Amino acid sequence: MSDIRRVPHAAHWGSFTAIVRDGRLVEAIPREGDPYPSPMVATTPDAVNHRIRVARPAVRRGWLEGGTDRGRDRRGADDFVAVPWDEALDMVAGEVARVRRDHGGEAIFGGSYGWSSAGRFHHAKSQLHRFLNAGGGFTDQVQNYSYAAAITILPHILGTIEAVQGPVSSLDGLAAHCRLMVCFGGLPRINLQIEAGGNGVHTGALWLERMREAGIRIVCITPSKADVPPGAEWQTIRPNTDTAVMLAMAGVLLDQGLADQDFLNRCTVGAERVFAYLRGDEDGTPKTPEWAEAISGVPAATIRALALALKAERSFVNVSWSLQRADRGEQALWAAIALACMAGHVGLPGGGFALGLASLGNMGAPRQPMASPRIGLGRNQTGRYIPVARISDMMLNPGGAYRYNGQDMTYPDIRMVYWCGGNPFHHHQDLNRLVTAFRRPETVVVHEQFWTATARHADIVLPATTTLERNDIGASGRDRFILAMHKAIEPLGEARNDYDIFSGLARRLGIEDAFTEGRDEMTWLRALYAEAATANAARGIDFPDFDSFWQSGMVEVPEPETPYTMFADLRADPAAHPLHTPSGLIELHSERVASFGDAHCPGHPVWIAPDEWLGADLAGRYPLHLISHQPATRLHGQLDPAGLSTGAKIQGREPVVIHPDDAARRGIGDGMIVRVFNDRGATLAGAVVSADVMPGVVRLATGAWYDPVDPSTPGSLDKHGNPNVLTADRPTSAVSQAPSAHSTLVEIEVFDGTPPAVTAFEPPVMTPRRQEAAS
Repeated sequence: MSDIRRVPHAAHWGSFTAIVRDGRLVEAIPREGDPYPSPMVATTPDAVNHRIRVARPAVRRGWLEGGTDRGRDRRGADDFVAVPWDEALDMVAGEVARVRRDHGGEAIFGGSYGWSSAGRFHHAKSQLHRFLNAGGGFTDQVQNYSYAAAITILPHILGTIEAVQGPVSSLDGLAAHCRLMVCFGGLPRINLQIEAGGNGVHTGALWLERMREAGIRIVCITPSKADVPPGAEWQTIRPNTDTAVMLAMAGVLLDQGLADQDFLNRCTVGAERVFAYLRGDEDGTPKTPEWAEAISGVPAATIRALALALKAERSFVNVSWSLQRADRGEQALWAAIALACMAGHVGLPGGGFALGLASLGNMGAPRQPMASPRIGLGRNQTGRYIPVARISDMMLNPGGAYRYNGQDMTYPDIRMVYWCGGNPFHHHQDLNRLVTAFRRPETVVVHEQFWTATARHADIVLPATTTLERNDIGASGRDRFILAMHKAIEPLGEARNDYDIFSGLARRLGIEDAFTEGRDEMTWLRALYAEAATANAARGIDFPDFDSFWQSGMVEVPEPETPYTMFADLRADPAAHPLHTPSGLIELHSERVASFGDAHCPGHPVWIAPDEWLGADLAGRYPLHLISHQPATRLHGQLDPAGLSTGAKIQGREPVVIHPDDAARRGIGDGMIVRVFNDRGATLAGAVVSADVMPGVVRLATGAWYDPVDPSTPGSLDKHGNPNVLTADRPTSAVSQAPSAHSTLVEIEVFDGTPPAVTAFEPPVMTPRRQEAAS
């Protein structure tokens, strides 16, 4: 008779019950009562049990055998050799000690990024940074790929990143008071499936329905109908031209004498500088609807009507995170803020702006301020860091000078890369350049659950557990739930959790007490929960004791009784509630940013043509603008080997959506394998011919695992549909140094011949050591 257990757990795509039969994960059932559970929950067992799991510690053959540069040019293409855990840990500890001794802590780059685990204790990036800090520090990275430009520019404008990270004005207040929402980049429902740290229930789509039922007019300005929720209006726009449309709308308000001068005078500075720009005093070009129509393709009459409607009724401007991931991406954010301030509804219930509604599942969900469990990282004694998207620049230009946020900085000389959680071969731009960059460090160490491209480009790969193979606590800064993540199954193969791996390394390096503080997994969970409970008690939120929480599976905090309105205090009394800006007010013109002297990010919002867009000369050679959106079937690259993702592919390739007119000119039909290419690279994808994208635009989701025909050669054709072989590794500006993936031009053609087989989900070749083979 089978042994069946039901285990409460959580992931970035929701909370669920894990069904375990005879020690094997066989099913994942979404939490009862979740109104919109993600289908990604059900596909979790496919990924956990997949043959692409890393089963044993493995070392790249060229690195293990030594020789000139230890065969760095074979990273990504080399065989691997399985080794015992003790030997692998000795190797890693030895390399950490060697690099620190010979080159200093700043020569170790502590990679890792973002979405590694919903659990707050076994969060890979936190564990890595805690370990490296305990030993003296490392080179860190700041910002994130999702909204790096916003993280840098918003403190200059608003004194906070609340508008992009949350809390933003809550959706209950919008549903009750807003009459018009103008959404640049749309409100893509696919993003509502996920939340960093997990979510108790999915409410984002439910709130969109409530707003529709309340009769709120929602206008989505986007090149893609997939970004438009049911009942909303779709207005197409050429990608990367939103800033021009926003400025023209602001110009209408100025020209008609409708700008809210009282709000601007009391709560902002710099409006007159923006007015001068809108009138054309600086460049001789008034920012009229006709001017913006020529740039964006949005009819001048539509621009004018929307501007007047923003003023006439309680209105809200939303900008998706995607817009700032483009050339001059800071400008779209700044222009949206200026437009909303001129309309005058900022700080009023249901009015104002946000920079990310529908970019995550719980953005704007009603929630009381609540502390979540989190582990301390210690202090990085080196003080060195780079902007998150400059990893290739760093490795290719040691000692190179660059500007960031008004500072003159230099890249460190990185000798060792330590990556734990995340996959740069998913989220970084221009992967062919990244392949070359990854050949520069002396040693690359990766903790991984799966044989991703990052693992294949490492020298030492340590098998890590999935969340189902350890105990943890899930929590998000935007969710009302604290989630118990019970261990459901024993680790597959020889996998170990990151904490145990780092504890073993810390023991070898003589820093075990500093890293572990003498605690095991459950002792840590109890301590972190207790710290959060104490902090929340001070806010009037009572948590149950740990054992009660652990048994019940979650803590649910009630929704607040009053909707939250961002900048309500500022509007009511600017003197009593100043912002953390030099003026204490919203800075529509920033003297500080102007002093940086960056032509691509001056002191107020402006229109600057992107390097790559449909109005560029390059469009003569590459006439299609690529949008690399988030996928509906996985979280970034996570779950790509699982059935939900693979089932949506076309002949094993990622689908690319192309307008019927563009397809007809190229002889492309539904289901054909096509080659998408530009000067940076090429990839194969499966064609989907649809009017759900505007002419001149193609959509190719991120997250298909990088799978080159010849992994030993940068520039080799990717077989699987990864858009980042096409995107440029180019900063939005020198102010934020943020990624600009959405400024990408391509061409598409029918692939001639038999497409090469997709091998992304096949493990690398594992071979014995030379002496083992000889014996």
